[in-house]
Amino acid sequence: MTSSFRACIHRCNLHIVNRVMCILQEDDDLPYEEEIIRNPYSVKCWMRYIEHKQNAQKSVLNMIYERALKELPALCLKPKIHLERRKQVKGKCVTDPAYEEVNNCHERALVFMHKMPRIWIDYCQFMVSQCKITRSRRTFDRALRALPITQHPRIWPLYLRFAHNLPLPETAIRVYRRYLKLSPENAEEYIDYLRSVGRLDEAAIRLAAVVNDENFVSKEGKSNYQLWHELCDLISQNPDKVTSLNVGAIIRGGLTRFTDQLGKLWCSLADYYIRSGHFEKARDVYEEAILTVVTVRDFTQVFDSYAQFEESMIAAKMETTSELGQDEDGDIDLELRLARFELLITRRPLLLNSVLLRQNPHNVHEWHKRVKLYEGQPRQIINTYTEAVQTIDPMKATGKPHTLWVSFARFYEDNEQLDDARTIFEKATKVNYKQVDDLAAVWCEYGEMELRHENYDQALRILRKATAIPARKAEYFDSSEPVQNRVYKSLKVWSMLADLEESLGTFQSTKAVYDRIIDLRIATPQIIINYAMFLEEHNYFEDSFKAYERGIALFKWPNVHDIWNTYLTKFIDRYGGKKLERARDLFEQALDRCPAKYAKTIYLLYAKLEEEYGLARHAMAVYERATAAVEPEEQHQMFNIYIKRAAEIYGVTHTRAIYQKAIEVLPDEHARDMCLRFADMESKLGEIDRARAIYSYCSQICDPRLTAHFWQTWKEFEIRHGNEDTIREMLRIKRSVQATYNTQVNFMSSQMLKATINATGTVSDLAPGQSGVDDMKMLEQKAQQLAAEAEQDKPKPKDKILFVRSDTSRSELAELAKQANPDEIDIDDEDEDAEDGEPDG
Repeated sequence: MTSSFRACIHRCNLHIVNRVMCILQEDDDLPYEEEIIRNPYSVKCWMRYIEHKQNAQKSVLNMIYERALKELPALCLKPKIHLERRKQVKGKCVTDPAYEEVNNCHERALVFMHKMPRIWIDYCQFMVSQCKITRSRRTFDRALRALPITQHPRIWPLYLRFAHNLPLPETAIRVYRRYLKLSPENAEEYIDYLRSVGRLDEAAIRLAAVVNDENFVSKEGKSNYQLWHELCDLISQNPDKVTSLNVGAIIRGGLTRFTDQLGKLWCSLADYYIRSGHFEKARDVYEEAILTVVTVRDFTQVFDSYAQFEESMIAAKMETTSELGQDEDGDIDLELRLARFELLITRRPLLLNSVLLRQNPHNVHEWHKRVKLYEGQPRQIINTYTEAVQTIDPMKATGKPHTLWVSFARFYEDNEQLDDARTIFEKATKVNYKQVDDLAAVWCEYGEMELRHENYDQALRILRKATAIPARKAEYFDSSEPVQNRVYKSLKVWSMLADLEESLGTFQSTKAVYDRIIDLRIATPQIIINYAMFLEEHNYFEDSFKAYERGIALFKWPNVHDIWNTYLTKFIDRYGGKKLERARDLFEQALDRCPAKYAKTIYLLYAKLEEEYGLARHAMAVYERATAAVEPEEQHQMFNIYIKRAAEIYGVTHTRAIYQKAIEVLPDEHARDMCLRFADMESKLGEIDRARAIYSYCSQICDPRLTAHFWQTWKEFEIRHGNEDTIREMLRIKRSVQATYNTQVNFMSSQMLKATINATGTVSDLAPGQSGVDDMKMLEQKAQQLAAEAEQDKPKPKDKILFVRSDTSRSELAELAKQANPDEIDIDDEDEDAEDGEPDG
């Protein structure tokens, strides 16, 4: 080291020392200075010195920071230094030189720390706060160039916010374009900005690119259709500002993509042309829309928009005419627009029907409605029917497709064009319908048309042709075969042919038709009866009975009931008692396997036959069989008939066995009635003991609480015909029966009583703990009541008769006793008084 170099260093050190000594104002700084001189690269020393000078002047503190950074350029104190410097200029004017010093401080820091995003963020924010637009933009650009791309997301939000607040849209647009190269998923933010600054053309271009990008995912959660709808609204509502896109092609492309929203898209396309001033093109779009949409919702949207457009055109024309005055051309134009609007409103039902038919061209009901809409327009009606029968596939049809053919032919018939109607029917018979009934209905309508015009022979030929056996036979329900091969088994066609043969044909031809129906095994019970009646009308009685027999062989119960009933009635009317054995065989055949539901009628008819033409005992045997063969609900009525007929034929005494059997077989309700009638009969015959025995037997099924009528009847019987002992016995039986029923229903009564108490809400509901005590009290009361009743059943030591108080007075009761029994019993008044307090069992 040369002497000159040493002298230079010495002079520099002296200069620094002198400058430091000038700054130092306190003696306390000397130890820190000495420590820094000894350890100039120690961060801790500098930090202690800075903390010591924290309250000093800002210039002194800044000088210490500068000295520290000079010794340690990469010192981590830089952010803190910048923060201190920014605090110092806070509140000052942006033109103050202090701002530039802080900027220079940031610049010096970036020489060594240009890879730290925090320094760039602070510097950029500080530059933006100074409102230096160009310098701020260049600072952001320098930051993006200096930092790695992974740190760019920390810079771009600040940059975009800065650009968004600029009064220069072009600068912001260029910034956004650069940003989207890095983050294309944020295109919606750019589009919103473009719309806010009125750059709608570029907004539409960007939005179209987003819609066409299948991989784009909206950060706002919008679907592709929502983005498309925004695009349609944007380009249709601003036709003068969006010039770079083919609007018609874009919206029509949406029509192919979003088939469930056709109405809105068509309206957007028409709206674009309306706003562009191309009214005729808009009208063409509306017409195309209403002729292509396939849903009622889309049609309603388009039609309402179309009608509103026409109304607005009329209103605008009227306003223009009123301002400019009367003009012949203007009046003609206004009339034309009014006529166009009226035509549109008139066409609405037809257009709506077209929409429904496009939705389902196989809807028969809608085709019929379309024909009604064309009422009064024969050519249109013919065209509609022709289109309908050519369009509808019978296998897919909703409704009955044959009705279209029939209505088509009826239209020609109503206009007196029978040849054309026949042509339609001939074509209709060759259609492959889904069901045989459809083809059968066509043949029947064809025949009825000929009948209406009195072409009887032609009608017969038509139906004979319909029922002719085809070359290839098929089963009626075999859907694999065409209906033309199965219609020969259609009962509808055969029934109409039979009716025509009866009215127009010969006996042999009609008989052949009926025989053919039976041979094909398609007859119904009514067809059999009609066949037999037809034969009977022509005095072929045996043949009619054979027809009944054939019908019986075809059907089983219960379908054969009407045939048997008619057959037996006709046979009896025809032969009476001449062929009694044959009639009996018929009845036995009818009753074989006859259900109980239908047995009553046949048994009564059988018994009537025996009564009128046979033996009485046979009739009684039939009645007896009937009582067991009919349904339980009809047994009581059957026994009544049996008893009545037996009494008329053999006398009253012969009914005793019938009564006994009825009482054994019938349920309790009807058995009580039989017992009362049986006892009444015996009493009328003077058989008092037998009647009393019947009453005694019947009492076992009569609860005194429910059957008071029986006990009243028995009491009146004993008053008329009894004595002291019989009345006592009757009362004893009554109490015994009462006790029996009380025992049987004891548990049921307690349950019902408990349910009643719970339903009415007694004290047990409020105090659940006392419910057991209440139940025990009720059981004790019931036990006491049963004990009292048992005590009453015991024979009394007195020789008294215990009468039950009735509704009659004592004097009336004595009069009845005198009239009923001359051997009356003298009963003391004391005994009667004693018995007045007895309960009624």
